[in-house]
Amino acid sequence: MKTTLIGLAALAALTLTACDRPVVVTPTMPVAVPGPTGATGATGNTGSTGNTGNTGATGSQGVDGNTGSTGNTGATGKPGENTTVILVPTVPASAPRN
Repeated sequence: MKTTLIGLAALAALTLTACDRPVVVTPTMPVAVPGPTGATGATGNTGSTGNTGNTGATGSQGVDGNTGSTGNTGATGKPGENTTVILVPTVPASAPRN
């Protein structure tokens, strides 16, 4: 009976170890956790404006153009004759006629 008991104990140990699944250990990686945000820094000073440049020199005056040629003399008119001019007054269309 001793041998049977030892055999049963060995058989039970084998059965229990065969059903036992090994535990898988997954290595954990450290995760960075963001901390609180700091206050915003002050705005820097604005730089000064540069000096204004000097005004440039005035340019020289251009050369005068050539004078144009003189035009031809016009024709002489015909001397007048002794004629009498008669002016006839016109009557407007709206005026009554006699």
